[in-house]
Amino acid sequence: MEVWKKLAYSFGALGSSVLPNAFATFGSFFFTDVMKLQPAAVTLVMTLYSIWNAANDPLLGYISDRTRTRWGRRIPYVVAGTLPMAVLFALIWLPPFAPGSRPLLIYFAVIIMLYDTAYTAAVLNWTALFPEMYPDLGERAQVSFLRQLFGNLGLVLGVSLAPVIRDAVGGWGNMGLTFAAVALLAMGASIWGSREDPRFSQAQALNVLQALRYTLANRSFLTYVLTNAAAQFCFLLLMAAIPYYSKYVLKIGSLQQTIIFGSVFLMVFLFLYPWNLITVRQGPRKAMMAALVLFGLSLAPLALAQNFWQAVAGAAFMGVGLAGIILLFDVLLADIIDEDELRTGQRREGMYFGIQAIFIRLDIAAQTAILMWLLTAYGYNPVLKAQPGTVTTGIRLAIGAVPLLGVVAAFLGMVWYPLHGRRLAEIKSQLAQRRGATANA
Repeated sequence: MEVWKKLAYSFGALGSSVLPNAFATFGSFFFTDVMKLQPAAVTLVMTLYSIWNAANDPLLGYISDRTRTRWGRRIPYVVAGTLPMAVLFALIWLPPFAPGSRPLLIYFAVIIMLYDTAYTAAVLNWTALFPEMYPDLGERAQVSFLRQLFGNLGLVLGVSLAPVIRDAVGGWGNMGLTFAAVALLAMGASIWGSREDPRFSQAQALNVLQALRYTLANRSFLTYVLTNAAAQFCFLLLMAAIPYYSKYVLKIGSLQQTIIFGSVFLMVFLFLYPWNLITVRQGPRKAMMAALVLFGLSLAPLALAQNFWQAVAGAAFMGVGLAGIILLFDVLLADIIDEDELRTGQRREGMYFGIQAIFIRLDIAAQTAILMWLLTAYGYNPVLKAQPGTVTTGIRLAIGAVPLLGVVAAFLGMVWYPLHGRRLAEIKSQLAQRRGATANA
């Protein structure tokens, strides 16, 4: 496939990254510290939001797997979902109700559920194109590298630069509008580089019970999703805690907070290509285990930092391992979907990405609940002008000890992950033979 098409498709990662990372990092902070909702109320909303996503993600994935149109199974949903996704994201940051009010709480709940439904329709199907479009490990690693480059740019924009952009454009609402416009442009451009193989739309689709049974009985997927969920939990908790960490532990401003985030993502950017080479040479499983070890070792320096520059150094160290983790998720799941195709005769990216999305949404609820609990337990109250000194202990726990437990769980998931070495090579060989026979028939 031409390089420009790979670049165009991968550019969508900017849009798919900037919105959820901005929300995951600053959503709780915005609705507690700025809009003065109580932490317990925010936790309740995020829990309901996760329950909603537990239904809509696999459902939309299953529907797209069964969709048959002349434009394909996935692309129509990307086209239809992108504009509503951008508009609804902007509305999150433009609440029309008074701080701390019950209407504000209801608005928060409704708008994030609508936004996420549109996001799932667009981004789940855009993501599901990846394993189908790039069956070769070399191409997968290359395009995953490109996607993560653009995704890392989205992280920098939506997380690291968000405080500076917020101040520059005049507040949270204009920041939301800015990010929505960026996502709309990126996802729109990615459609130019997208294509679908018509053979996969012709296969007889499984019914919903069969689809769920094959997916949830897949040992490779279950061990992968444990790793994914645990690692995503760590990352989401860290990103959500850093605004509180910056304000109440380090007592620094927006620019310095941006530098902390930026040091993480600069190292991610620098180490994506080395991790790409390691993945091709050592295989995805070994590479992921190494990345998790490095990520786990980086937690203590950041959590125990006593000043701004120590925090910058700890964050930079974290970026080395994080680069490998975010690169490898796409590659691992693509291999699992190949294994499933060999077993079922179908490409079922929608269902797999949908089930995976459930755990990511549960991660958002879990990290919100744990962060809000730690803040409350150590004395945080959003209506106070000055927080008690004990709050810093709760924030440090959210930066260090709790994420470390997630890293251990993720590593165990990779220890038990069966799809590697000779087994993976055999699956690739059998699948290539089957596709060759189909193409020559």
